[in-house]
Amino acid sequence: MPPSSPSSSPDGYDLVLRLLLGVLAVVVPLANLAWLSGNITAYLTGTSWAPYQPTDALLRPDQVWPAAGATSLLIGARAVPAVVVLALGTGAALLWARHRNQSGRRKKVTDMASARDIEPLMAKATTAKARSLRPSLKGTKHIEAKDAGILLGNLQGSRRHEVRMGFEDVAVAIMAPRSGKTTSLAIPSMLSAPGPVLLTSNKAGGDAFTTAYEARARAGTVWTMDPQQIAHAERQMWWNPLASAKTLDGANRLAGHFLAASVDASQQGDFWSKAGSNILSQLLLAAALDERPITDIMQWLAFPADRTPLDILRDHGFAAVAAQLKGTVEGPPETRDGIYETARQYAAALLNADIAAWVTPQKNAAEFRPAQFVTSRDTLFLLSKDGGGGASALIAACADSVMRAATAQAERAGGRLDPPMVAILDEAANVCKISDLPDLYSHLGSRGIIPITILQSYRQGQKVWGDAGMDALWSAATIKVIGSGIDDPDFADKLSRLIGDHDVHTTSISHSESGKSTSVSMRQERILPPDAIRALPKGTALCFATGMRAAMLDLRPWYLDPNAEELSAASARASRAITERAIAKATPTQSDFGPAA
Repeated sequence: MPPSSPSSSPDGYDLVLRLLLGVLAVVVPLANLAWLSGNITAYLTGTSWAPYQPTDALLRPDQVWPAAGATSLLIGARAVPAVVVLALGTGAALLWARHRNQSGRRKKVTDMASARDIEPLMAKATTAKARSLRPSLKGTKHIEAKDAGILLGNLQGSRRHEVRMGFEDVAVAIMAPRSGKTTSLAIPSMLSAPGPVLLTSNKAGGDAFTTAYEARARAGTVWTMDPQQIAHAERQMWWNPLASAKTLDGANRLAGHFLAASVDASQQGDFWSKAGSNILSQLLLAAALDERPITDIMQWLAFPADRTPLDILRDHGFAAVAAQLKGTVEGPPETRDGIYETARQYAAALLNADIAAWVTPQKNAAEFRPAQFVTSRDTLFLLSKDGGGGASALIAACADSVMRAATAQAERAGGRLDPPMVAILDEAANVCKISDLPDLYSHLGSRGIIPITILQSYRQGQKVWGDAGMDALWSAATIKVIGSGIDDPDFADKLSRLIGDHDVHTTSISHSESGKSTSVSMRQERILPPDAIRALPKGTALCFATGMRAAMLDLRPWYLDPNAEELSAASARASRAITERAIAKATPTQSDFGPAA
């Protein structure tokens, strides 16, 4: 006897049964619709109402309504029911697909952190923490959200669960261009900051500068340092970088900013870089001690034989530093010239009179004093172009001096600034290369100084601070925000491993002559594999907080806030002002063509 064919197996009966059920699911509603629609048609055409005969109405409508016309029956009993059933089927299919997609998204949210998992970042916890951290809030019954912490976004899929970093957290955000780093992080942080705000940026039009300028001007004075005229801002301020360089440590820090702006971390340890930085440090110290403008060091670098810096150092008790400087000056000419040329390259931006005017005394401009700024509600915009060299060194030096002044003020005030200062270091790897920023992260949060360092990629940070430095910055950050556009496979895999695994039930079906058997097994898979992290949609971000599970966030860009229309108008006004200033500078005047005839 021949073996049974596959069609005779139980699976064949299942297939027939499913096919029969599918036919009934279409025919039954179609027949009932044909009877209902046919009766409606008959009523409208003056024909009598037929009794309930759905099968005849579908197959033989002319017998059910013999007095009705053929055309009206074709439309009423055939075409209309078919269209309705088709529309209902299509709608049901779309709803089912949407339901499955939402179920998939909900599953991802469930596998990621829930509101309970990140409770310390929820409103109740951040409000209680703010009350304990800020003495000025202890007697306040109602604390506004902006006084409790910095909004990062909403827990994905939940509009009522806002996720905020507290005023003792320090953050690193790695977000590719056009992934929401400015619209969803920098600008909202500025607008809601309760105290002074510092922002570094490499652009102005249509950015944080234009959007937040008017709003921050209502909170306090707005200071703008724009040495390379990104916003074409009028020079209404000047800052003295030598104010904190009257000690050897302070001069070394200032020289280090020129070094970091000129060479990558991998090159900062070679002989010429270190020697050039040392000479720069010694000359900066001499200029600071004698209360000279910083531009005087360019004359000393041009003429190494000038004994003025040596005499200043000796007169102020820095004999050892003077001896080191003298040893370099009187050393082999080839070595000395190489060292001095290296230092000249580092400080070359000071040769530009337009740039130097921002860091030398000006009669018609107010002096920016970091010590006063950190006790105010003012705003400081520090603007510089990518690859600005010495100009970006001045930006980094100014940001560093503000954070150091804030630290000193916090120590005098009992340990913390109240209100806290928010320092948004946007494009930090391009325009604000503070060499020891990873070390500063270890204590800034405990002083009420909240830095948010925004990078385009992890490798960008490695280029500036080296592998060890970037790892230290990443580890010291209590909040890490990862946006869309992560194309580094190694970093994506690292994030995937940090998020962790989850259990997945796998169903296996086997067939044999005796029938079908089903088995269920369990295995572990990554919650978010690297390819899913790379494909994060715009408007979402991963949040890693110390001691908590990773959470998926829906970002909250500023243009979705209730006052977005007002902010948009303010941004448009500021952008037009930048354009008008740029055109005015580009328009030739009579003096450009010589005296009039």
